[in-house]
Order: sequence, then structure tokens, then C-alpha cells
Amino acid sequence: MSKNKRNKKRYAKRQKTGLPFFQKFILIMLTFVGTLTLLAGSIDGDIPILTLNSSRQSDNDREAFIEKVASYAVPLQDSHGIWPSVTIAQAILESNWGESGLAVNESNYFGIKGSSYQPSYSTLEYEEGWVEIQASFRSYGSMEESVKDYANLIANGTQWNADLYQPVIEADNYRQAAKALQTSGYATDPTYPEKLIDLIERYDLDRFDD
Repeated sequence: MSKNKRNKKRYAKRQKTGLPFFQKFILIMLTFVGTLTLLAGSIDGDIPILTLNSSRQSDNDREAFIEKVASYAVPLQDSHGIWPSVTIAQAILESNWGESGLAVNESNYFGIKGSSYQPSYSTLEYEEGWVEIQASFRSYGSMEESVKDYANLIANGTQWNADLYQPVIEADNYRQAAKALQTSGYATDPTYPEKLIDLIERYDLDRFDD
């Protein structure tokens, strides 16, 4: 067999084996682009609600989470004046039912930010649209510690404004308290109160309020 014929056969073989690989590569790239498109679409909406819907917990798991938070939140109504239903709803919303990285790794169930030396996480803030930022968050040893620190923050405010969350304390019901949290600057999400109220009413969290 001549050298030219052998080269043609080798070239033909490379063509036959190379085409399926190219097709696989195209399929992988299309799948990747499609996944990015879906993710981009999810960021363009109601971020915390989308996060909540992604939880794989059963109804029993969610009720167990509610009861656990309630065991720490209910006593704080007398000591700190905070509606337990609002505390529980915030724990659900901020931690995605305890499944967020911040909750799992740092036992931070309320998204409370910390000092620069504390753990840093990506988070979404609303500034005329959702933007992703890096922020430092407080780390706790347990859910109980997280709930108590949250209660102290609401009751005592911040270093620069001790009365920052007084409207939350003075609220006559959970609806007023939810709205006061947003107007006091606890969250940047303009629909934060509606999300809390929806959780409270969907899971009858006001059963824990006096």
C-alpha cells in the first residue's frame, strides 16, 4: 500500500472518531449555557421566595424547624417584646429553613452581619435591583445563641442607634412588626414584610403569639 493511501485512511479514521466528540462538546456547551440562562432568570425575580421553594424539606421537617425556633422565640416575647411569629418567619426566610450555608456553617439564622474579621459570604442586596456583594456575618455556636443575639439586636438596636428597631417592639401585631422591620432597615428587600406575613399566615405562626 502506498504512503498516500495509508495517510488517507488515517485521515478518514480521525474524521470518523472526531465527529462524535465534537457533537458531545456542542451538547455540553448548550447544556451549560441553558443552565446559566435558568440561573440568570431566577435572579431576576423574588430571590428569597425562590430560595424557599428550593428547600427539599418535608412538611414534618418544616414543622420540626418551626417548633425548634419557637422554643427559643416564645420566651423572648416577655423578655424582649418581640412577636414570636415574626422571629420564626425571619428564621425561615433568612436561613431557608436552616439549609443556607450561613445557617449550616455559622448557625446564623437571621442574616446578621458581623465585623470584617468574621466569615465572609456572598449575599444579595436590593439597590434598585438585586446585586451580589461579599459581606461578613456573625458566627454562633447554636440556634439558641443566634436567636438570643437577634432578640438583643431588635431590643437594643445598634451602636449608632439604640432605638433603631423600637417600632418593631412597639408594634401592636405581627403585620405592623413585619413592616417596621423593613422601614427600620433590617432588610433591603422592598417586599420583605409581605414575605414574612405570607409565611406567618401560611404556617399559622401566630399561634405562638400571646
